Amino acid sequence: MIGFIGLSHLGLNYSLATAAKGFDVIAYDPDPALAAQCAAGNFPIEEPGFKELFTTHRARLHYTADAANLAQCDLVFYALDTRTNERNESDTAPLTKLIYDTAPALAAGTTVVLLSQVSPGYTRQLVADLEKRPDVKIRLFYYQVETLIFGAAVQRAMEPERFIVGALDPTTPLPAGFAEWHTAFKCPVLVMRLESAELAKIAINFFLVSTVSTTNTLAEVCEAIGADWNEIAPALRLDKRIGPHAYLKPGLGIAGGNLERDLVTVRQLAARHGTDDGVAAAWQANSVHRRDWVLRRVQRELLDHNPNPLIAVWGLAYKQDTHSIKNSPSIELIRTLSHCRIQAHDPAAIISPFDFPHVKICAAPQGALDGADTLLIMTPWQQYSAIPTAEIKARLKGRLVIDPYAALNEQDCRSLDLTYHRLGC
Repeated sequence: MIGFIGLSHLGLNYSLATAAKGFDVIAYDPDPALAAQCAAGNFPIEEPGFKELFTTHRARLHYTADAANLAQCDLVFYALDTRTNERNESDTAPLTKLIYDTAPALAAGTTVVLLSQVSPGYTRQLVADLEKRPDVKIRLFYYQVETLIFGAAVQRAMEPERFIVGALDPTTPLPAGFAEWHTAFKCPVLVMRLESAELAKIAINFFLVSTVSTTNTLAEVCEAIGADWNEIAPALRLDKRIGPHAYLKPGLGIAGGNLERDLVTVRQLAARHGTDDGVAAAWQANSVHRRDWVLRRVQRELLDHNPNPLIAVWGLAYKQDTHSIKNSPSIELIRTLSHCRIQAHDPAAIISPFDFPHVKICAAPQGALDGADTLLIMTPWQQYSAIPTAEIKARLKGRLVIDPYAALNEQDCRSLDLTYHRLGC
């Protein structure tokens, strides 16, 4: 029996993937209502393929709010999402409390794996603190890097590229049960010291941010000189030093919280240890600048001559296929445009009318268009791409369409005499 402690996005996806690989799973959360909700198949997350996979493998999943059930497990994963505050700093207090509250319930000899993202040094200090507690019997403790992506979490959990495991002694073979779990996923397993594994997660995100920031910087140059980034990107993908899977699609900065968290963490480590953080600071500044690309276009193309427009906004989530609005460019935009009337739609994300009284939420994306002076497509949900351009034009009062991610067909928009803007051109 394998246990997962913490039924947030991380725990829900990995526990489901583990059941799908043929293991019996105890999925624990201290909130009885949440455990019951999950047992009934009602999940607080939005991920493509999740509900279908759950329907197939639900017989192996046992949701509970009773920590005593964890004593049945010989392998346990702590998988609570590590949330960030308004400064994008990690808040590990809920995770630490969850570990201290449940560790005494684990049987002697249980292998414990920390999946939650933590800063370098956290796991070693945690192990040292737990060893001082006579009510805690576990002694095998590991850290494993998670690489889930919002909107693709099921696929990433089921088909990992590799497992990165931090160990107190990386020269010692992993316990049999842990190794068996790894084998089921058929991918390379890299074992290293705890601090290396903790920093590996940050390193992965740093390289992603570097590509995103470089793409956004050069895409903005394209906009200024009349070049088209979409014409340049294929040449970069054919370069073996960059590759076909590089993040070369322009965006509105970085959002979601996880990448921002790692920039903050490295800057904190740099301040503590006297290392250089100039690159991280530059990436943060670039992200803020690029986030406001739509606002600058709206100001220039609309607000300068119409200070009280009606604006249609498609998309509130920070990316498609998720309900998360953490650091969402769309949310920042509508907050800044508080003096404007806004009609918005998103198929998954929800905002409070008390926080955004100037925003009318529409049941369908077409309803947000009616009478609007402009359409801003802030999240490129696939359903938006399926709406005929002619219908968009017919419902809009104005002709301005700002579509950063090119959810619509540019040629169709221009052929219908819409004033069309996208990133990188």
